[in-house]
Amino acid sequence: MMAPILAQLKTMVGENTTILKVDVDKNPEVSKQYNIQGVPTLILFQNGAIKWRQSGVIQAAQLRTIIEQFA
Repeated sequence: MMAPILAQLKTMVGENTTILKVDVDKNPEVSKQYNIQGVPTLILFQNGAIKWRQSGVIQAAQLRTIIEQFA
């Protein structure tokens, strides 16, 4: 469900932002490390630190606004 939203977001934010999608079923260690309990869980990192996180679907325009707050 998030794949088309993340693709749209990538066109909005360009090359200055890296977007990664991790399959927590195939990577349970990531799920444990970041205490992911719901899918999708979106996490915004800046310089390795978590700046924002939320579970649930969020539209591309809202995600762009969140990213811009930390730019």
